[in-house]
Amino acid sequence: MSFARAVAPEEGNRNPRGWEERMVMADQDDEGAAGLGSVSAPVGGEAATLPAIVPEGGGAPSNGRRPRWLVPVVVTVVVVAVVVAGLVGWRVVENRRHGAAFESCSRAVKALKGKTGSAQMDSYREAAGIKSDQVKDAKTVVAMARSVKDAEGIRKPTVRCKASMSTDDLNDEADQARKIDGKYAAVDRAAKAVTASRDAKTLEDAKAALDTKKGEASRLLADSDGKVADNATRDGLQQAIDQAGQAKGDKAKAYRDAAAALQAAIDRVNASVQAKNQADQQAAAQAQAQAAQQQAQRQGAAQRRQASSSNGRRGSAQSRRPAYRPSGNRGGGGGGSSQAPAAPSAPQGGNGGIDWDQWIEQHKTPSPCKKGEACGIG
Repeated sequence: MSFARAVAPEEGNRNPRGWEERMVMADQDDEGAAGLGSVSAPVGGEAATLPAIVPEGGGAPSNGRRPRWLVPVVVTVVVVAVVVAGLVGWRVVENRRHGAAFESCSRAVKALKGKTGSAQMDSYREAAGIKSDQVKDAKTVVAMARSVKDAEGIRKPTVRCKASMSTDDLNDEADQARKIDGKYAAVDRAAKAVTASRDAKTLEDAKAALDTKKGEASRLLADSDGKVADNATRDGLQQAIDQAGQAKGDKAKAYRDAAAALQAAIDRVNASVQAKNQADQQAAAQAQAQAAQQQAQRQGAAQRRQASSSNGRRGSAQSRRPAYRPSGNRGGGGGGSSQAPAAPSAPQGGNGGIDWDQWIEQHKTPSPCKKGEACGIG
C-alpha cells in the first residue's frame, strides 16, 4: 500500500481551521497484506519523502515521521470492514437461499395437497374398492391396485414447510413432497380410469335392464286386457312405456328412473288384475252358495209335500176301517148260542198283513156326490 504526501493548500485557499492532514490511499496490490514496508515510487520527479503531517492550527510540520500506532489501526479497520462486509454479504446470500427454499417447499406441498385432500382421498378409497366384475375393463382394477401399492397405501402425507426450518431441511421436504406428489398423480389417474370403467358398465347394465322391463310391461299390457278391476291402471302402464322409450343420455340414473316408473305401473296393473280375480272368485262362491241354498229349499219342500201326502192317505184308511168283533157267547142257560158273522176276507199284504187301502177301495160305497157340487153330510 502506498501513500502520497500531504500538501498544504495555497495561501489564498487555506482553511480557516488550519492545516489538515490529508492521506490519499492508492490501489492496493495482491501482495499488500504482507505489510506496509514498501512505498510506491515518487510520481513526477517528486522526492521520495514521507508525507508531512501538518498540525492543525498552522503549526510547523513534524519531523516527517508517522506515529507507529497509525498503521495497525488502519489495518485493523480495513480488516474489520472486510469481515463485516463479508458477513453481511453471506447473510444476504443465505437469506435469499432460505427464502427460495421455503418458497419451493411451499409450492411442492401445495401441489401435493391438491392431490391428497379429503375429497380426493375418499375418491381414491372408493376406486380401490371396485371389483373386477363391476367394470367394463378389468385391467383398470389391476392398475389401480398397483398404483396404491406404489404409494404405500392411501393415507394423508405429513410433509410440511416452516420458516423456522433450515434451508437444507426445506429442500429435503420439497423433494419429499414432489416424490409423493408423483405417486399420488399415478393414483389419481388410475382412480379416474377405474371409475370411468365402472360407470360405463353401470350405464350398459341400466340400458339392458330398461329394455327387459319394457318387454315385460308390453306383455302385461296385452295380457291384462279385460282382466283388471280398473282399466285406468292399464292406461298408466301404456304411458310409462312411452316415457321409457324416450330415456337417453350417458347417465345411468335416467334409465334406472325410467325402469322404476315402469315397475310401479306394472305393480298397479298386477294389483288390479288380482283384485278382479278375487272379486270374480267371491261372486262365484256367492252364486254357488245361493244355488245350493235354493236346491236345499226345493228338496225340503218336496220332502214336506211327500210326507203330508203319506199322512193324509194313512188317516183316511184308518177312518174307513170296518169294526171287527171276535165271536163270543151271549149268556143264557139252556139257550142256544149264536155266532157273529165273520168279516169278509181281505187281500193280504206283502208282509202278511191286511192292505186296508186296497180293501177299502174295492168295497167302498159309491158316493152320491158329484164333482164340483155341494154334497150334504149323512
